[in-house]
Amino acid sequence: MPTAIAVTSPDLALPATDRQTPAAVVLRAPHLAPLDEALAETSAVLEHHGHLIVLYSTACPPEHVRRLHTLRSVLESDRIAILPSALPPLGVAVLARQLRQLSMCGFSPGVLACAARLLAHYVHAGALLGSVSGLDRVEVDLRSHMKSWLPGVHFAVLATPQPQLLHLDRHSTQAGLRPPGFATQLAVARGQLSADWVTSALAPAWQVQGVYEARLPGESARWWGTQKLIEFAAAIPDPALLSRLVASVRREECGWCGQEVIGDRCAFCAAPLARDRAGGGSAGREPAAIAGAPAAVAAPAPALEPPPPRPTRPARRCGSAGCHPWRPPASPGCSASTACRCRDRRTPPAAPMPRTPLMPRTSPTSRPPRTPHTWPTPRTGPTPRAPRVPRTAPGARRRRASPEARASPAPRGARPSRAPRPPPEHPTPRARPTAPGFPVARAARA
Repeated sequence: MPTAIAVTSPDLALPATDRQTPAAVVLRAPHLAPLDEALAETSAVLEHHGHLIVLYSTACPPEHVRRLHTLRSVLESDRIAILPSALPPLGVAVLARQLRQLSMCGFSPGVLACAARLLAHYVHAGALLGSVSGLDRVEVDLRSHMKSWLPGVHFAVLATPQPQLLHLDRHSTQAGLRPPGFATQLAVARGQLSADWVTSALAPAWQVQGVYEARLPGESARWWGTQKLIEFAAAIPDPALLSRLVASVRREECGWCGQEVIGDRCAFCAAPLARDRAGGGSAGREPAAIAGAPAAVAAPAPALEPPPPRPTRPARRCGSAGCHPWRPPASPGCSASTACRCRDRRTPPAAPMPRTPLMPRTSPTSRPPRTPHTWPTPRTGPTPRAPRVPRTAPGARRRRASPEARASPAPRGARPSRAPRPPPEHPTPRARPTAPGFPVARAARA
C-alpha cells in the first residue's frame, strides 16, 4: 500500500485530479476528536499503509501540533513523520496533493517525506490583500502600512519562493509579481475581498495552464493577518514531471533509522547527514527537470590557470664570482658544499668569535703547597700623617682676576674656582714652666 499523507484540516485536502490519486487522511483538532478516537484512527492508518506523513502549516494552533506529537509518542512509532511547512495554508494543501500523487510512483517513505522540502521551492503562493497592517510573515515597510488605511487600496503579496509586496490600484491590470519559469496550474481561494485581479491579470501574466477554485482554508486569515483576501497558489500539475524531479536527486541512507533520504536531514528521525554525502540536486537540476528533459550533469567549472612561477634566485656560495660587492669572501671555516646563508641579508655576516680554550684540569697532587698563615706585626707607635700638599707653591702670589673675566659670567654647569688655602701655620710652642727662683726670659714671652 502507498504511504499515507495526512493534513490537519478538511480544508487542506484538495480533491484529486484523477482516480489513481489516494485521498488524504485528516487528523482533526483536539476539541473535535478525543485522544482515544484519534489513537485508534492513527493506529488503523499505520496498519493499513505502513507509514504516515503529516503536513501542517505554521499557522496551525499550538494545541493541535501537540496532539500530533502526542499521537506519535503514545503509539511509540518511528513510522510517523511530522513535517511543518512555511507555505501559506493554500500552498500546504497544494503540496499535500502533490505528495499524494507521488505516493503512487513507488518512492520509499523516506524519499517521499523528504520530497516535501524539495517541492515547496516550486510552489508560488501569495494573496491579494485589502490591508497589510496585520501581516507579519512578509516584510512590510512603513509606507505600505500607511496606505493600508486608505479606502480601495489593494496589495499583491508573494510569500514563496521569494517574498514580494506590491501596491495595486482598484482597477490595476498589471501583474507585477515575478512569474514562475515553468508550466503551472493556479488554485484560487476567495475570502471577503471582491476583486478579479487574480484571474484577469495574474493568470494571463503567469501563463498558467488552468485555473480552478478551492475553498479558503480556515488558517488563511490567521496566516495573512486579515480576512479580506484572495489566496492563490501556482504549482506543477503533472505527476510525471514531479516524479522525474524527485528521482533526479541523489539518495542516501539514514545512519539512524535506515530510511532512504534526499537532502541533508531525515524526515522521520530528524537525524542530519554529513554535508559531503548529502544530495543537493534540487538547485543545480532545476532547469533540466522543469523543462522535461533528462537531468543533465552540471559541467565542471573551467580550471583556472595556475599563476606563473615566481622567479627564484639560486643559492650562491661564499666567495663565488657572482656575489654582490659587499659580500665578503668565503671564511676559512665555510665548506664548498654549504650554501651561502647571507644571500638575502643587507649586511655582511660577522666573523665567528674564537672560542677561549679551556684550561686543563690539574690533579690534586700538582697544586702548589700552601704557605703558613702569618699574623701582622703590631704597630709600636702612632703613624705620622703625611703633610698636606698646598695647591699653590709657598710664596707664590695669587693672581687677581681681570675686570673682563669678572664681568663675563661663568659657563652654565661650570664649577666655580676657589682660592687656594693658605699653608697651615704651626702654633707657637708654650713656655715651659720654670722652677721657683728663676726669672722668666723676656724673649720667651715675646
